[in-house]
Amino acid sequence: MISFKKWNDLAGWAVLAAALVTYVLTMERTASFWDCGEFIACAFKLQVPHPPGAPLFLLIGRLFALLAFGDLTKVAYWVNMVSVLSSAFTIFFLFKTISMLAWKLIGKRPGEGNATDVLLVTGAAVVGALAYAWSDSLWFSAVEAEVYGMSSFFTAIVIWAVFKWEAIEDPAAANRWLILTAYLVGLSIGVHLLNLVTIPALALVYYFKKYPRPGFLGASIAFLTGLLILGIINAGIIPGLPELAGKVEIFFVNTLGLPYNTGIAFFTVIFLSGLVWSIRYSHRTGRALLNTGLLSLAFILIGYASYALVLVRSGYNTPINENNPSDVLRFVYYLKRGQYESRPLLYGPSFVSRPVSQKRGAPVYAKKDGKYVLIDYKAVYEYEPGANMLLPRMYSSMPGHPQLYRQMTGLAEGQKPTLRHNLSYLFSHQLGHMYWRYFLWNFVGRESDREGAGILMPWQTSGAFPESISRNRGHNNFLMLPFLLGIAGIVYMYYHRRRDLLVLGFLFALTGVALVVYLNSPPTEPRERDYIYVGSFYIFCVWIGFGVMAVARLLEKIIQRPALQAAMAGLACLSVPAIMVVKGWDNHDRADRYHSVDFARNILNSCAPNAILFTGGDNDTFPLWYVQEVEGFRTDVRVCVQTFLGADWYIQQLKRKINQSDALPLSLDSGNYQLGKNEYLPFYEIPSVKGGINLKEYLDLIRQDNKAIQVPLTSGDMTAILPSSTLFLPVDTRAVKKMNIVQRDLVPYLSDSMSWKIGETDLLKGDLVMLDIIASNNWKRPVYFSSTMGSSHNLGLQEYLQLEGYAYRLLPVRVPGASDGYVNSDVMYDNMMNKMYWREMNNPKVYYDDTYVGSPVVTARLSFLRLAQQLIAENRIDKARKVVDKAMAVMPDDTIPYDQVSAGFIGALFDVGEKERALDSARTMAIRSDENLSWIKSRDRGSRNVNTDLFILQSIVRECRRARQDKEADRFEAIFKKHLVAFNMYGG
Repeated sequence: MISFKKWNDLAGWAVLAAALVTYVLTMERTASFWDCGEFIACAFKLQVPHPPGAPLFLLIGRLFALLAFGDLTKVAYWVNMVSVLSSAFTIFFLFKTISMLAWKLIGKRPGEGNATDVLLVTGAAVVGALAYAWSDSLWFSAVEAEVYGMSSFFTAIVIWAVFKWEAIEDPAAANRWLILTAYLVGLSIGVHLLNLVTIPALALVYYFKKYPRPGFLGASIAFLTGLLILGIINAGIIPGLPELAGKVEIFFVNTLGLPYNTGIAFFTVIFLSGLVWSIRYSHRTGRALLNTGLLSLAFILIGYASYALVLVRSGYNTPINENNPSDVLRFVYYLKRGQYESRPLLYGPSFVSRPVSQKRGAPVYAKKDGKYVLIDYKAVYEYEPGANMLLPRMYSSMPGHPQLYRQMTGLAEGQKPTLRHNLSYLFSHQLGHMYWRYFLWNFVGRESDREGAGILMPWQTSGAFPESISRNRGHNNFLMLPFLLGIAGIVYMYYHRRRDLLVLGFLFALTGVALVVYLNSPPTEPRERDYIYVGSFYIFCVWIGFGVMAVARLLEKIIQRPALQAAMAGLACLSVPAIMVVKGWDNHDRADRYHSVDFARNILNSCAPNAILFTGGDNDTFPLWYVQEVEGFRTDVRVCVQTFLGADWYIQQLKRKINQSDALPLSLDSGNYQLGKNEYLPFYEIPSVKGGINLKEYLDLIRQDNKAIQVPLTSGDMTAILPSSTLFLPVDTRAVKKMNIVQRDLVPYLSDSMSWKIGETDLLKGDLVMLDIIASNNWKRPVYFSSTMGSSHNLGLQEYLQLEGYAYRLLPVRVPGASDGYVNSDVMYDNMMNKMYWREMNNPKVYYDDTYVGSPVVTARLSFLRLAQQLIAENRIDKARKVVDKAMAVMPDDTIPYDQVSAGFIGALFDVGEKERALDSARTMAIRSDENLSWIKSRDRGSRNVNTDLFILQSIVRECRRARQDKEADRFEAIFKKHLVAFNMYGG
């Protein structure tokens, strides 16, 4: 008799090794874009990331960071390794789970099977596990320092532990597995909450074991009980216990006059004492179920205790300390993600609903003079009658969202959405585009790695696509084989084990479709969100494994020997994960990719020493945090995140020294910036200051709460206003000249006052903070705006902004007509040519996905282009040629394909005397745009953006005309007009 355990263990470890080798070889060696830079920085110094945090992930990441042994450039590598190992062990536990369920399908215990059974079960587990290991979404998360790899690990081990419990007959031993499962669930809270959605389906496993004759009513009650447990953990334990402790704390401090934290200590002692007493009581009285439930609660709390890290480290006020959850009240706000917009689920307003009144909600407290002082109430908006509706899928009124809602559902301007429109949006966009498209990416094929890419079906050959798509590394055609094998597994399971199929079906739905409904995504997201739904892809890979058993059954009619049937089925189905790894390797291989970090270095190196740099969120900031907090690069620059500037906790952080950056100057005190104060300053013109108001005097009036610049709100409260669309700031020209910060030819533009039109617009608190920093700084520290932010965030100061690389420096010098700032060619040339980093950007073997070819590359190319054009305007042709050469050398077309900015280099090449290179580049771009537009039109893909390619063609025509290359211009113009006509955009 062949030993199943021996072969199962060997195969399991082999599968783990295959996944581990894959992830190690393709892992990014440094901090990837998006949240990775933030997580690595927070793991390295145990800081507080965005809510609700991931303390267990950070603790483990800190341990791995120690393996860098002082080499700060290796910290990111080792924190990335946390995801690598977590994902590899995810595959191991998936293998074990498929093995357990496969024996149930066969109808035998592992020790009772023959060699054929062992071969079939092992083959099924290997194929299913490897299919998930090499699936697109998991592979993406496995090679970067994000929480989703570890979250997948907890999902895998919890599912495995529950099925392991089901297989144990001894109640005492089995209950230990339930308690272990509870502990794992508690630990997973410290990574990500996605794992909790598995609980209702796993409650069915418990029901089916405890009740041999299950019925529909019993199964429904079990599922609803699981939902109740999920609700208790998600609302009653995670934020609920700290919230209750906070109420006790307020009573002890405010009513009884006791010191801070007395109420917290009292609540903790009483709660834990009660839990311990209850556990002992249930044990003494022999109530096994109650005892198991209480012990499970205790172990969930033990796992959840990783959140103590947030309270402790926030108390030390680390450089990254988002929301400052240093006391229990702020901690509850942090856990509830109070800084994010709430999303209605089953009943609520739509995007056309307008609030008609505002009521006071829950009170907001702050510490002051030994008490908790009431500072504000959460706003509760009431809408006009009939504004609320069932299943409000279209709710967001953010800029651009209403137009997209109407476009997606056919709503006319002014028309109110109905339930039909909401359902249309749910099924077409939220389920269709934001879930099933991702599902089919993993198991059918993916058109490309570009934002919004479609599905690649088996019959769609590469020749049916333009070269920009067919040669894209994300162009993966799996021939639908993983999908078909999974469907075969579902059918096979239906005929052999319907109870387990029901459990897996609910797990699939809860981690997929149910999440879509719960998250209620807006019409646009910053990036593709497929990594959220990897739990459902995990379950489908279980079915892929069972597909091997279905194939073996089909082979019975062809092959007579059972062992040969199993072997042939396993080998044939092994081609499914094989095609997934072969097709997916090139677009998951992040080795030798460094530009996320170099991009951050380039932004910081665009700034003068001791600068203040305003940035946006996410990719504008997280890489900067990484290079400063981990690698210690340019810590003299104070990064000010524009999206946080309106938060009281962040303003307090600006007022203290961080690393080598001194505290920022602010004239307004904490009372002016506290929560609920000056959140919104409406524009309300006062005739006496219509021509402009002195910014410093305006800030002084706000500081004094002066009634001269206040108006009443509908709630009866008073609020400060913006009384003029024009601001001016006095300038000490003598002091500025001594600072030597204005280039010589711009000194004549220097005057004793700078005046600019901020616009007839309302100010937010973040805008007020930026103005305060600018006014209080008095030019002592250089002030910069990151070029990645866009002109809408520079407060109307465009004509006072000097471009010096990837950032604009604010100077008291106005260049009229400089709608996008003006270029200091000397400073910018030195920065761009001598201080920038471009590691491996010209290596065609290195993979750069849509994130890299987006803002980072566009920013780089645009900066080079602006510099070259300025040098050409100054008739410094030799330097301009060097700039153009550098730009095209560090980001060549064969590595980073030409984009809309590259079209501008055609004119620059003509201007520096590089006619042939200009025409070669023009032909390359024109052919590519022609192919793209022809394909879009032939496929009737109206949702695709044609403006980029049309802009490229138009730019090529313009530059060729300007260079008097009329023959080439005519040829390109014919292509351009052809597509204008095709898309009904030609006006004659």
